[in-house]
Amino acid sequence: MKILITGTAGFIGYHLVKKLSDSDMEIVGIDNINDYYDVNLKFARLEDTGIEKNKISYNKKTFSKNQKNYSFIKLDLSDNDNIADLFKEHSFDMICNLAAQAGVRYSLINPYAYIKSNINGFLNILEGARNSKVSHFVYASSSSVYGLNKKMPFKTSDNIDHPVSLYAATKKSDELIAHSYSYLYGIPSTGLRFFTVYGPWGRPDMALFKFTKNILEEKPIDVYNYGKMSRDFTYIDDIVEGIVKVLDNPPASDSSWDGENPNPSSSIAPYKTYNIGNGNPVGLSEFIDVIEDILGKKAEKNLLPIQPGDVSETWADTSDLKRDTGYTPDTSVEEGVKKFIEWYRGFYKL
Repeated sequence: MKILITGTAGFIGYHLVKKLSDSDMEIVGIDNINDYYDVNLKFARLEDTGIEKNKISYNKKTFSKNQKNYSFIKLDLSDNDNIADLFKEHSFDMICNLAAQAGVRYSLINPYAYIKSNINGFLNILEGARNSKVSHFVYASSSSVYGLNKKMPFKTSDNIDHPVSLYAATKKSDELIAHSYSYLYGIPSTGLRFFTVYGPWGRPDMALFKFTKNILEEKPIDVYNYGKMSRDFTYIDDIVEGIVKVLDNPPASDSSWDGENPNPSSSIAPYKTYNIGNGNPVGLSEFIDVIEDILGKKAEKNLLPIQPGDVSETWADTSDLKRDTGYTPDTSVEEGVKKFIEWYRGFYKL
């Protein structure tokens, strides 16, 4: 069994590679290692999976020195020719497409980066999947697709026609493009709507990383919507466990699907979308309290209005993922934040 995982220098991709390290899968990872955030963290993730920085060069395979089933190629999803060559060289059984331009707020600053990676790059990987006749195409979507929806918890059967950021719009577009390929070419595809993933090796632009860094450095933290926010924080190990369960469960055509009353999360094509979250939203103020308790330091809070493109609340209904795969997240916010802070102190030698 051979799997392509995109974004393996990223947060979730790195953890998925580690999770599959003892499996019988042959893993090929790709990432362009862009500078959206500190590339030293990306290289450190790669080093931890046995990919030596000084051996990495563009479009050349580097083998892990400590993970026999893993090799890495520095490659950009939007590089049409070299992505096409990748699929000519390798016959993949499965694809897990985690690479993307992330971040709601950055999409207001550099919108073209989102089209390049999340639309053009996504299409290149799907074209490769079509030509390779893969058995399952799994890809990262986002809770951001729910946009202006107010009915809680968010369900995959809900309409998602009102995104409030370009990032969210590109993720919804990915779901639509994947459906068309599932319908036209019979590619089993599953979209995973991630809900606020956090944990060790996390991204520096995420709240937990920024709050921890600033509190330890005795700098104020920015608290948006005056703290009147809540998020369905989901620990990285629970996310990766869910991904693995989904990989082993490609969707089939839904024989009960009704075109007069269509369920957006399934289809007559082999297509499915799932929420992958904790299912227990936590208020932002409570989240900050947990960080303060574990650090033993109080935060100086800079209370600000909500930012454009952001939403005040997220909450995942994961009942269909649990029904279909047995997915059951079990990491509390207290436990997850503690593990992140332990990693942070160790990684930055504090």
